[in-house]
Amino acid sequence: MPPPRLLAAIAAAVAAVALVAGASAATSPDLGKTLRMGGLVLVLRHAHTDQSKQDDNPVVVSDCSTQRNLSAKGRADARAIGRGARRLNLRIDKVLSSAYCRTLETARLAFGRATVSPALLNTIASAQDARWRRQIAAAKRLVGTKPAHGTLTVLVTRRPTVREFPVPAGSHPHDVAPAPDGTVWYTAQLTGALGRLDPRTGKTTHIPLGDGSAPHGVIVGPDGAPWITDGGLNAIVRVDPGTLEVKRFPLPASSGYANLNTATFDRAGVLWFTGQSGIYGRLEPESGAMRVFRAPGGTGPYGITTTPRGDVWYASLAGSHIARINRATGKATVVRPPTSGQGARRVWSDSRGRLWVSEWNAGKLARYDPATKRWREWRLPGPAQPYAVYVDNRDIVWLTDFGRSGIVRFTPKTGTFTRFPLRAGADVRQLLGRPGELWGAESGADRLVVIR
Repeated sequence: MPPPRLLAAIAAAVAAVALVAGASAATSPDLGKTLRMGGLVLVLRHAHTDQSKQDDNPVVVSDCSTQRNLSAKGRADARAIGRGARRLNLRIDKVLSSAYCRTLETARLAFGRATVSPALLNTIASAQDARWRRQIAAAKRLVGTKPAHGTLTVLVTRRPTVREFPVPAGSHPHDVAPAPDGTVWYTAQLTGALGRLDPRTGKTTHIPLGDGSAPHGVIVGPDGAPWITDGGLNAIVRVDPGTLEVKRFPLPASSGYANLNTATFDRAGVLWFTGQSGIYGRLEPESGAMRVFRAPGGTGPYGITTTPRGDVWYASLAGSHIARINRATGKATVVRPPTSGQGARRVWSDSRGRLWVSEWNAGKLARYDPATKRWREWRLPGPAQPYAVYVDNRDIVWLTDFGRSGIVRFTPKTGTFTRFPLRAGADVRQLLGRPGELWGAESGADRLVVIR
């Protein structure tokens, strides 16, 4: 039997994202035995790539010079996968790969062979694109076909699936919020409405929010309803998900025009919100009691987040800082990143309470740990302008890039960025997700985009 460290290595290297027709294998105490029993489909992503090179737009799939290819480390890792498989005496039957050079090279270095499968190409497609539907159907057939007993099928692929959904022309969707029922809410900023997309059908519904509405942010509250920060109405707005009834909570007249931005709920069910004109505030949904505070440093409060402990932090774009709100007193304490004038735009907490910040002016991603009071920054590849930041349930960090029209994934454990290019002018302003899905609003193209 191979040593335990080899089993751990092959488990990590093979990265069995899908153990179809044998889900129990994922928790088996003897992974080597389970793999030798076969009847499994192993889905691998390609090995480590050279981050100094990004895919051209457009990519010529048959031309490796237009693509980001394996690094020396990636080639070594791919060979290690092959050695591990041989030492475990695994019987690899079919090895299928996308046509991209980095996936083919990973497959051939690991297993000595590969057959190109169009179902693994993973291209950007619209909801109505028949080619995309055929590709998804073919991929499902591949993953759902159980190999013979004692053998394994290996699929080597490039990236998650990127899909786009058109919304009514002129909507200018700004923020998105996936709902518990599988639909997705979005703010149709230029039409003064809240939109709802059903991804199963591609159908959209618009709910008018009132004369003068210009909704910016939307989140789903503990009550399952969408809550909107509406700059045009200078109010917090709730829409009942069942009846679509609209309820408004206007800011006090003394607040003036707040230029409302985004909101978050704390663990007590209180909604906290920001306004770029230099305010932040709180709303108690049950009583409707609202209080507005003047932000230290004046204009700029933008993104806002709640940590697992229940602490509320916001980012100030114009002030180039983040701030922690004392939920009892309402006082905000400023914490400044190491880069001066970086333009902290959005902020999000990971599962450990560390704060991730998109630095709009500096083209960087920053992390602040309140427990140690330490900062760290990473520069995004290329001439990037990071707008939104979101941390998913696996503590993977996602950003939107205005500079080159795309979405960027950052893996903290490796310190690597992976770019998902979008068509020019997408202008994705905000991200939210649920397990297995990341949603964004293409404000410049009247589309929603999901990465699965």
